[in-house]
Amino acid sequence: MSIRRLPSHLVNRIAAGEVVERPASALKELVENAIDAGAGRIVVRLTSGGVDGIEVIDDGCGMSAADMALALERHATSKLPDDAIENVTTMGFRGEALPSIASVARLTIESRVRGGDGWRRVVDNGDVVEEGPAALPPGTRVKVEGLFARVPARRKFLRTARSEYAACVDVVKRLAMARSDVGFTLEHDGRRTLHVQPEESAPDRVAGLTDRALVENSVAIDAERNGVRLGGIASLPTFNRGVADHQYLFVNGRPVKDRLLIGAVRGAYAEMLARDRHAVVALFLDVPASEVDVNVHPAKTEVRFRDPAMVRGLIVGGLRRALDEAGHRSVRRPSDAALGMWRSDLSLSPSGEGLGVGPLHSDAAFAATPHPNPSPEEEGLYRFRDSRPTFFSQPPMARAETAAEPVPSTLQHPLGVARGQVAKTYIVAEAEDGLVLVDQHAAHERLVLERMRAGLAGGRIAAQALLIPQVIELDEVACDRLEARAAELAEFGLDLERFGPRAVLVRATPALLRSGDPTGLVTDLADELAAFDEALSLKERLDHVASTMACHGSVRAGRVLSVAEMNALLREMEVTPHSGQCNHGRPTWVKLAHGDIEKLFGRK
Repeated sequence: MSIRRLPSHLVNRIAAGEVVERPASALKELVENAIDAGAGRIVVRLTSGGVDGIEVIDDGCGMSAADMALALERHATSKLPDDAIENVTTMGFRGEALPSIASVARLTIESRVRGGDGWRRVVDNGDVVEEGPAALPPGTRVKVEGLFARVPARRKFLRTARSEYAACVDVVKRLAMARSDVGFTLEHDGRRTLHVQPEESAPDRVAGLTDRALVENSVAIDAERNGVRLGGIASLPTFNRGVADHQYLFVNGRPVKDRLLIGAVRGAYAEMLARDRHAVVALFLDVPASEVDVNVHPAKTEVRFRDPAMVRGLIVGGLRRALDEAGHRSVRRPSDAALGMWRSDLSLSPSGEGLGVGPLHSDAAFAATPHPNPSPEEEGLYRFRDSRPTFFSQPPMARAETAAEPVPSTLQHPLGVARGQVAKTYIVAEAEDGLVLVDQHAAHERLVLERMRAGLAGGRIAAQALLIPQVIELDEVACDRLEARAAELAEFGLDLERFGPRAVLVRATPALLRSGDPTGLVTDLADELAAFDEALSLKERLDHVASTMACHGSVRAGRVLSVAEMNALLREMEVTPHSGQCNHGRPTWVKLAHGDIEKLFGRK
């Protein structure tokens, strides 16, 4: 078969396969064009999740009729004044988004420059079908209809309108976070679903698009290294989510999804969160143009750094430093659901005399529950359980103790002074601005871990030789990675060597691991090296094992503490980093402010 030059319409459709994967891809390109045009406000309108229609309106600089015609040609752009593509600062630069979209949909562009006349151009699946004057305010209006309508092979791979809409919302949120100086409005099927004002601060914009509570439960990030600056906000470890979808990363104002950066965030929170919990972060990296390559992905969602190890170290160090400075901070207040559990169902008796338990036959007092194993004659019946307190009920599990020394002032201590213990597990303390409840086991577990980490920072990790060296079988590529890092791993106390093409021999492990599992450690380390090509995973694994050891070496729930011991625990928490959460990401203390207590008793 001879080689032939492809026609322009086929070239555009091939390019559309790279740039326009789904409605969210087309929307991303159009909104980026609006941002590059200097828009102060951008309105996005979607129909059926963007499958049937996408409209983007901006108040940017606009285009003349001649520029509009040129913009619909491939590789025509105003964003590269010269050949120095490495110095590009705009969101887009390839000049292939508009012709690619126009080749697989009906594209209508209306635009007007300030002081000029408006112009309109309609392209239907690659063919110009209409052109002429248009009436509109300064700016640009782009409308995409029937995406992939004439390409059924692509159209059938689109997901449901709800799924496509979710992807479009994610695109708009990320771009809105990247440019907090621009106002965004999103409408779906005639209903406004998102609206943010221009000129917001970055933390307020991020919180408004994720969770308003993030402002009170986050730390500010500000770090710099070798000309690279890191800013943004990061949630406290106790303010986390079950998925990593709430981690937003931006490089020079461009939203990116980079494995290196995601791995750095995970490493920074390694010993503070359970493996199935994820922090909420929005990180903004400002990198010199010569140190980052943005031209490595058709959709420009990935970047490549000249010094990735330095960037990763900056993110991990910046996050950990900010979290260290947060000290004992935890989530500010319990959730509404937790507060609801405090609300008492007790009320005056029906006669109005004294403190009773409510109506004699209240649903709270008598609970109808199916018998787990009913006899044949009781089948289908319910047994009634009387949950009212009686003189034969167990007394409440709480205690208070007279202090042997004068009670310290609450003004001097953020976590207050101990007043008692509940269920031999929770310390009740009185602070200046409310009531503090502390989980004694979780709190002491964190304190023990931080002591161990301080000890680890003191020098080289000691190794413990195995009585019988252990052979660990892995695939050949994983063994190659471990062998290349063997000398570096030895500094961490892990002594291993190659044992054939598909195995390594472990002779010693870090003494801190003691009876740990060498197979699991080496396997996880090989996986981390494959994902990030960094040898920091061993330190992270040591922290994880140390947290488990701290759990077993800390004050257990069920142990009675004296007032002096409780106060000593509170004082150490106030000066220990990360004491607001245990090693698994759960809060170690919560506070009921005076206002919350007054609400519980109906005083406010």
